[in-house]
Amino acid sequence: MMNSLAAHLPRLAGVFAALALSGCANLLGPGLQPGVSTRDDLDATLGAPAMRWAEPDGSERLAYPFGPAGFQTWMAVVSPNGRLVSIENVLEETHFARIQAGMSQDEVLRTLGPSYPGWTVYYKARDELVWEWRYCDVFREPARFDVLFDGTSGKVRSTFSSPERIAMPWGRGNRRDWCSR
Repeated sequence: MMNSLAAHLPRLAGVFAALALSGCANLLGPGLQPGVSTRDDLDATLGAPAMRWAEPDGSERLAYPFGPAGFQTWMAVVSPNGRLVSIENVLEETHFARIQAGMSQDEVLRTLGPSYPGWTVYYKARDELVWEWRYCDVFREPARFDVLFDGTSGKVRSTFSSPERIAMPWGRGNRRDWCSR
């Protein structure tokens, strides 16, 4: 028994670290102040961005996802002089509503940041690629948001959202406390 537990300790430590970060993630983004905080402050607070895009005006758009255990992806815009212009959690219904049929994968990434790769699925019979994000819905319940792409063109076909409890028979467990704000 002890050898079995010892073999899994490194993996368990990673899971606990991810859970600890996800619990703090709600406090991290708002602690940064537009016009005051710098790019260095962003990296010191949120870590290295998972993705970045240069904007036409010389600013930079940065994505800081906290999935799969977390519920936020902080999207920040930094001015050409290195000052924070804006920061917001993009895993919310208002941002999901921006995803429209015909959008490219890059447009989706610029809107929501990267999905968790472990939840990416390709359905050969439908020639459909599905990306998935975890978030807290308006009822403060863990939920999943899916974007379904045409596998050939890479364009959005549709989107889908559902609470995680739907996947759990008989609604096992109350997970609303996971989404306390």
